[in-house]
Amino acid sequence: MLTKTHLALLVCDIPIPAVIRDHGEYPMVFDRLLRTSLPDGHDDFAMDSYDVRYMMEYPMGAALDTYDGIIITGSAASAYEGAEWINKLVSWVADVAKHRPRIKIIGICFGHQIIARAFGGECVSNNGTWEVAITEVSLTDLGQRIFGAPTINIQQMHRDHVPFVPPSFHLLGSTLISRNQGMVRFADPDIPLPASDAPIPQIHILTLQGHPEFTTGIVKEIIRARNESGVMDNDTVEDAWSRADGRNDGRLVGKVIWEVFFQ
Repeated sequence: MLTKTHLALLVCDIPIPAVIRDHGEYPMVFDRLLRTSLPDGHDDFAMDSYDVRYMMEYPMGAALDTYDGIIITGSAASAYEGAEWINKLVSWVADVAKHRPRIKIIGICFGHQIIARAFGGECVSNNGTWEVAITEVSLTDLGQRIFGAPTINIQQMHRDHVPFVPPSFHLLGSTLISRNQGMVRFADPDIPLPASDAPIPQIHILTLQGHPEFTTGIVKEIIRARNESGVMDNDTVEDAWSRADGRNDGRLVGKVIWEVFFQ
C-alpha cells in the first residue's frame, strides 16, 4: 500500500475577490493543480495550509518532520521588502533546507524569489517591466531533460525577478524579460551539473518564476483588476490579452513537481 504524501502549503497572500469567487483561495487552486497532475498509481495526498503572511504560522518541530514537501506560493508583495513576515520566511526556508534536507521545497513566483534570498541571491524590481500571461520559456539543457521539452508555456504575473542564479543552484530556463525562470538545487549541492547521458541527481529544491497553478480565468481576473486600479498599463494588458488563451503547460509542470516529491 502506498503511503499518502504529506505536503505543507505556505500561503503568502490572499487572492483578489474575483479570483476567490470563481476559483477559490490558494489552497484550493494548488490542490486542483496537484490533483490533475498526480501520476498514475498515486491516488491521494494530504496538504495542510499555513498563513505565513498575516498569521506568520509555520509547521514546527515534530509537526514539520511529518511533511514530505513544502510549496511556497506567490504573493503581490515584493520579496525584497524588509517586512517582518518576509524576513521570517527567508530565515525559515534557509533553516529547513539546512537542517531537514529530506523535505523537498518548491517555490512559485514569490516563493522562487524567497528561496533565492534564502541562499544568498537577491530579488529586485525588473525596472517596472511586467511579465504577464502565457509566456514561452526557453529551457536550458538541464531544464529540457527535467521537463522533456525544449520550451514550456507558463502563466506569468510579476515585475520583480531574480537577476542571477544563487550558488549551488542550476538554471532551468529563461525569457527575454527575466533570465532566471526557475532553478534547482540537488540534494548533494556539491554535485556538478550532470552530463547529458548521466542520470539527473536527486533534486532537493525546485523553483519557478511562473505560475503553473494559474488558469486562463485566474490570470484574466488579475489583469482586469490591476488594469482598473492603474497598477498595470494598457500596453501590457493588450499584449497579455493576445496570449491569454495560449497553450498552458501548467499540468506538465505539476507532473514535474510530483516527480521531485517522489524522487
